[in-house]
Amino acid sequence: MTAAMPDTLAPSPPAETPATIPHNLEAEQALLGCLLFDNGAYERLFDGLQPRHFYEPFHQRLFAVIEEQIRIGHLAEPIVLLDKFKNDQAFQDLGGIRYFADLVDRAPPAANASDYARVIYDLALRRDLIRLGGEIAKGATTEMDAREQIESAEAQLFAMAETGSSSSGFVSFSDAVAGALQHAEEAFHRDGGLAGISTGLVDLDRQIGGLHKSDLIILAGRPSMGKTALATNVAMNIAKNYAYEAQADGTRKTVRGGVVAFYSLEMSADQLAGRLLSDASGVPSDKIRKGEINPGEFMQIKEAAMEISACPLYIDDTGGITLAKLTARARRLKRTSGLDCLIVDYLQLVTIGDAGANMNRVQEVSTITMGLKTLAKELAIPVIALSQLSRTVESRDDKRPQLSDLRESGSIEQDADIVMFVYRESYYLGRAEPREGTPEHLTWQEDMDRCRNVAEVIIGKQRHGPIGTVRVSFDANTVRFGNLANSDRYDSYE
Repeated sequence: MTAAMPDTLAPSPPAETPATIPHNLEAEQALLGCLLFDNGAYERLFDGLQPRHFYEPFHQRLFAVIEEQIRIGHLAEPIVLLDKFKNDQAFQDLGGIRYFADLVDRAPPAANASDYARVIYDLALRRDLIRLGGEIAKGATTEMDAREQIESAEAQLFAMAETGSSSSGFVSFSDAVAGALQHAEEAFHRDGGLAGISTGLVDLDRQIGGLHKSDLIILAGRPSMGKTALATNVAMNIAKNYAYEAQADGTRKTVRGGVVAFYSLEMSADQLAGRLLSDASGVPSDKIRKGEINPGEFMQIKEAAMEISACPLYIDDTGGITLAKLTARARRLKRTSGLDCLIVDYLQLVTIGDAGANMNRVQEVSTITMGLKTLAKELAIPVIALSQLSRTVESRDDKRPQLSDLRESGSIEQDADIVMFVYRESYYLGRAEPREGTPEHLTWQEDMDRCRNVAEVIIGKQRHGPIGTVRVSFDANTVRFGNLANSDRYDSYE
């Protein structure tokens, strides 16, 4: 008697068959019958339903044609649609005009159309989840980085969830006015009367009203102007002032300052933290980097580190991060720790992965700025994106930046709610020193004394207010921007 072979492998789960794949042909037929009987039922459907959500391929094509007819204002009923499907083999196999007649004869009340649409969409999501689960299982056996697979899966899951969310459609003017009044009331009761998050720079806040939810703010400048320093100063000012109120559902409502995410694509997290330590301690950053500090300064640094380490500031220094990863990580931080402001340093270092293979650089930047603006609206936070300027600035006598100096300026200018430029006259004057002892040198020295510790933040575009120039202080040793002491600190013009 021959012994049975032992089972060395666990039995494989049964393959997914059409009978077990989530679908409901009756619900699809009921919805299509409603639409053919009463085209007005289409207006009751939620915006997320698309032809691809139908399981039966012919139903996909039929819904697409019905949708197209209704949207262009034409009648969508069996006799009209017959001509569009006369050469469709699946239509003939199902019974041709008799199939249309059966759909209409068995159509339930049009009031139920939205319920059938929800069933169809829910089952389509379940099929997508099964497909995604298979892709995740297959991808886990490849050499692709596991963390990248997790982020990819998370992005796809989020896309599934967001695709079907109902748009709000029209909002009555009374509701819109109520929302605007609420924002005005919040601004009235907040210190300084700001409607947005304070940057910590008094005159800049006065000019732009703080950083507003859903805004994309572009901060641009030539190299060495201090745009990264200004961004880190703003980030730390927001994080240091963070205060919240606990809500009844266990969530936190930010009442001052905020949680900040900083994508440092050019500098490492350590380098960025070094700048922040210099700012907080008052010890020059170059002395910290070279180790030229005395025991007293070291204690200052330690005390500053203890003070700022508890600030809700999160740094991601992934180089060449893709837009998809950037958005996925921002959503995760919003979900887990909260998020009130996001900063990207800098725009031109963000990539869009394989999707940009057939795009030129202008198209890529356009996609990135649109993605950041969408993220700002989605998470209801201000997004500050730093940007480089073209070299055309250097060829002009007046080197103050203009909107046209932005690299790939068309898309950046269009998508941004605010465009700000950092300009330090002392940077250019310092490189044009005349020979000592000449009258020109005396004039140069006077000009240097006037602008040595002063910088300008030029608002070149502001969707919600005036443009103009804000003057701020700048300490080159600690790379810190601050408020000027004098009262006449800014000029604005419409």
